[in-house]
Amino acid sequence: MIESAFMASLFRITFIGTGGSWPQPGRAMPSVMIQIDDVVSLFDCGEGTQKQIMASPTSFMKIDHIFISHFHGDHFLGILGLIQSMSFNGRDKELNVYGPPGAISVLTRAFNVGYYSLNYDIKIHELQYDSTVKMNGFTVRTMKADHPVPALSYRIDEDDLAKIDAEKAKALGIDSKLIETIRSKGFVKLKDRRIELGDIQGGIRKGRSVVYSGDTRPNSNMIQFAKNCNILIHDTTTDSSLEPKVNEFGHTSARQAAEIARDACVGKLFLYHFSPRIDNVQILLDEARNIFPESYLSEDLKVVEIQKGDVVKG
Repeated sequence: MIESAFMASLFRITFIGTGGSWPQPGRAMPSVMIQIDDVVSLFDCGEGTQKQIMASPTSFMKIDHIFISHFHGDHFLGILGLIQSMSFNGRDKELNVYGPPGAISVLTRAFNVGYYSLNYDIKIHELQYDSTVKMNGFTVRTMKADHPVPALSYRIDEDDLAKIDAEKAKALGIDSKLIETIRSKGFVKLKDRRIELGDIQGGIRKGRSVVYSGDTRPNSNMIQFAKNCNILIHDTTTDSSLEPKVNEFGHTSARQAAEIARDACVGKLFLYHFSPRIDNVQILLDEARNIFPESYLSEDLKVVEIQKGDVVKG
């Protein structure tokens, strides 16, 4: 379905923190910021996230939405300090916080810890395992992650854009101003004739997409969920030598994540959520690239921009 009149000028991913379990010097707790034009969303908010964001290109005051994958402490304990700092700095616009089943109960109790007041409203949204959240210009969808507690994986899809056939438009007397009216409304009336988007359409430019797995065991459903996405950010807690143990605790090895990326035909795989017990993450990268060459290490404060032409062909 075509939703947007224009594709976003900016589609930016900032890795705020890329570790797991507990923080280390140089590797903070899980958090990924995704900015699509002026809409800023945070996926997970581990301890120390607000301090990490201060070193990023984007102010934490610009965050519109926070999506929590699950309620293990390393993925959400940073939200308490963040919401209070937003208030101290004069925030007055509503903040939307999303999470898996149980989010309303967990977050309501968390937000009532200690003594403080906020200058803005927080709206908590409890998402199911197949939820769809429609934003201005993009959609966020959820899938059940395979983890010991209720957990979500998220997919962010930019709206597709209709390509305009210039010759068809010219033949019908449609100028550039009318083209944008048709894009936004789906039709225009010209000389008693109703001209619809399909009358001047010359194909579709696919929107860009990112999948954030959160913590999960290898999940065959992820292959379809992440199909043809530009970037897959997947749990790669350890290398394959520790697979039985890492799978037991609800995580994925670099080898297993690379197999998912390969089978899902994604553009790039970013290894993510490294165990603090892994001294050399290069081992994980080498293992992943043996299976899926377009594998990369996530790094704290690394910025990746998806350009308009970076479309994965299925």
